Amino acid sequence: MANLSIIDKLKRSKILDLLQEGKRIDDRALDEPRPLVIDIGVIPHANGSARVRLGDTEIVSGIKVQPDRPFPDMGDKGIFMCTAEILPLAHPSAETGPPQPDVIELARVVDRGIRESGMIDLSQFVLEKDKSVIGLFADSVVTDHDGNLFDACSYASVAAIITSKIPKWEMKDDIPVLIENQESDAPITTIPISVTMGRIGEFIIVDPNIDEWGCLDARITITTNSDGNIVALQKGGSDGFTFEQLVKCSELSIAVGKKIRETVKQATEGGQ
Repeated sequence: MANLSIIDKLKRSKILDLLQEGKRIDDRALDEPRPLVIDIGVIPHANGSARVRLGDTEIVSGIKVQPDRPFPDMGDKGIFMCTAEILPLAHPSAETGPPQPDVIELARVVDRGIRESGMIDLSQFVLEKDKSVIGLFADSVVTDHDGNLFDACSYASVAAIITSKIPKWEMKDDIPVLIENQESDAPITTIPISVTMGRIGEFIIVDPNIDEWGCLDARITITTNSDGNIVALQKGGSDGFTFEQLVKCSELSIAVGKKIRETVKQATEGGQ
């Protein structure tokens, strides 16, 4: 950990002292995520939406569904894309203007976890091959930043997608025309769950809060599907993990992810 202020060094020392006793600054176990609360349907005119509170981190995700041109090499599949934004009110470090590198990484990590899991059957989003497809866009806004935006943003996006409604279009004269009052559930195949872990010294912790986040030597976000298979991974931080630590992180992502997946399922039941 380079360029730490005196206050940061004192905080890191305190956190390490607690970890050596098997404790954390918010009294959680090392492998325990913060409480997760999910509300759906929070944006009235979106095709789907959800608000997630992971501890004191809060994110709102909205889904927009519309016809679009397919990607040149994917004419037989629809489009899926994630974006992210941190509002200035969320944290003193948040800035207005073009997305900062950390916000770009946030959107990409969430996008990759959902995309690589195959959560959405994009083959069902084709209106006319190579000409017109349906695009599903998940836009997330951070309203309160208290650490681990990766998981909170992913859970909000996943919950919003699960409960989204897909309008129906038909092609007329090579133009997609909306059919009024007809919609369907999103074609969901699996529920991807990301679990972010951090290393402080030799200790691995799940779901670091913002104080712990500032003291991490390394972090890793692992996404699993409903079968418990790892589908995506993103490593960050100034240092790395040993092979044994990576194995432990993999096992934690599966075990913790299974519990969180049940929370997501319960929150979205009846939303489709």
